[in-house]
Amino acid sequence: MAAASSPSSTPAKKQMKWLRGNNKVTDRYVGEARAALAAAAQDTEDGDDAVVAALGLVNLALEMSPRAEAALELRARALLALRRYRDVADMLHHYIPSCGKSCSGDDATATSSSSCSSGSGDLAATSRVELLSPDRDRSDAGAGASRFLCCFDVSELKRRLVAGFSKNSNTEAQWRYLVLGQACFHLGLMEDAVVLLQTGRRLASAAFRRESVCWSEDSFSPSNLTTANRRTSKPGSAPPASEAESVSQLLAHVKLLLRRRAAAVAALDAGLPAEAVRHFNKVLDTRRSVLPHPFATACLVGRAAAFRSAGRPAEAIADCNRALALDPAFIPALRARADLLESIGALPDCLRDLDHLKLLYDAALRDGKLPGPSWRPQGGIRFGEIAGAHRTLTARIQQLRGRVAAGEGCSVDYYALLGVARGCTRSELERAHLLLTLKLKPDRCVSFAERLELVDEHRDLEAVRDQARMSALFLYRMLQKGYAFIMSAVLDEEAAERQRAKDAAAAAAVLAAVAASAPKQEDEAATVAGSANGGNVVVAKPEATAPVVPIPMPRTAATASAPMSPRFQGVFCRDMAMVGSLLSRGGGFERAIPVKCEAMSC
Repeated sequence: MAAASSPSSTPAKKQMKWLRGNNKVTDRYVGEARAALAAAAQDTEDGDDAVVAALGLVNLALEMSPRAEAALELRARALLALRRYRDVADMLHHYIPSCGKSCSGDDATATSSSSCSSGSGDLAATSRVELLSPDRDRSDAGAGASRFLCCFDVSELKRRLVAGFSKNSNTEAQWRYLVLGQACFHLGLMEDAVVLLQTGRRLASAAFRRESVCWSEDSFSPSNLTTANRRTSKPGSAPPASEAESVSQLLAHVKLLLRRRAAAVAALDAGLPAEAVRHFNKVLDTRRSVLPHPFATACLVGRAAAFRSAGRPAEAIADCNRALALDPAFIPALRARADLLESIGALPDCLRDLDHLKLLYDAALRDGKLPGPSWRPQGGIRFGEIAGAHRTLTARIQQLRGRVAAGEGCSVDYYALLGVARGCTRSELERAHLLLTLKLKPDRCVSFAERLELVDEHRDLEAVRDQARMSALFLYRMLQKGYAFIMSAVLDEEAAERQRAKDAAAAAAVLAAVAASAPKQEDEAATVAGSANGGNVVVAKPEATAPVVPIPMPRTAATASAPMSPRFQGVFCRDMAMVGSLLSRGGGFERAIPVKCEAMSC
């Protein structure tokens, strides 16, 4: 019996010996990697080299033991220290709340793309339950049996008992939530980051409470806590105080950004674009902490919508340009800029954006998913909407090409672009042009990227600056052309106004001359009438005097037939002429008083 059992026991002993040796090698690699990461945290100059060395050791350990929890944790933390956030998300994408179960399997299916493309963070109740479940990384067969069936499974009961005795079912996944939450923040998945960080912090607090049950009172001093944290570096233990503080600060910062964005969206929905712009400015101009460029891209598109609602299309186009400089394949930014260019009449530029958008739709329909990884936010766009949007876009492109062929491509509404009314004055035009020039100057439009964190390895800072400068220069030239066009119209209007003023002044001068010449004509007429009456006699209107009552005399035939004596007639005429000349000299009169001498003849 002993001889028969010895051949079969020899391979088992060898296998156990090999596994024991592998475990020792794996533990040694993990220990060296942990020491390298600790040294990298202390050394700020050569920290990246130490992290790269630690990552190499961890990869060797994972080749021997692919499911080693300590090696997986160190690999995720090394990738996070190297700012390779996309690799962290690809490694732990099963734990991202906005990415459903289908994302972990076939990414090429329409279901996975539609469920994973949404970046708005709408978390269903089932996703939250699965996220908070400690058995998420295990098979769903036992979970489904325990959930829907009323029978007992011995293997499932055994697994649960072992997990309860080990007390590691919750603490094994604790580091996943903390590390993935930080990576999701840098990738712009703010809602996912909040859920993951809160879950990780809750699990860490629960683990610390379980460990503190068996501690004495002296063990709660700060020095003993620090020593204990350094001594117990196993996976699943409570994070050190520095990491807990950084997680709390990051969580508060993420909540602040989400509150401000929610306030901006609410103001825009309520019809208050100025208030929405103010809240978006607070988000984009933050200097408290870093701002990931995916989140900034979505906020730029939102601020562009607020600018458009406020009647400021130039600034809205500038925000779309910045968003596309950060992410050239961001579909909402392309849609918004195409709509803005069409609204101001720039049809050729609108067609260029629509053609780019059509290429993205074609690629999505060909690949069966949206561009980029499955967890990448696309502004709420789902794969199921692409087919209908592609048909609508094709018809729109054909319609715009017909309008361009009809000659409507050059009729840009520069008044709407500069935000001035038709018939504006020169001061209003110069003020609007000055403000837009100062805001949208090409050298100033590239400075926004310095406040953002670029996490995409394919888009470095120089590429973003070049793209932003080119698009800003295009918009700046359009503004200058519009300013020249409107200024020429204003100058023509001013010249016409001056001509109308001159014509009005000339007409007023003619009327004044006619009014001034009327008294002279009357004087000349009076002079002519006086010369016709005897030369020096000035005809004037006689003043009202008492009537002379003639003394009745007896008429005789001699007196009735005999005329007045010539001697009395000459004396009367001379007296009247003298009185008129005296009145004309005295009393301050400028001209002679006309005397009316009717029925008198000299």
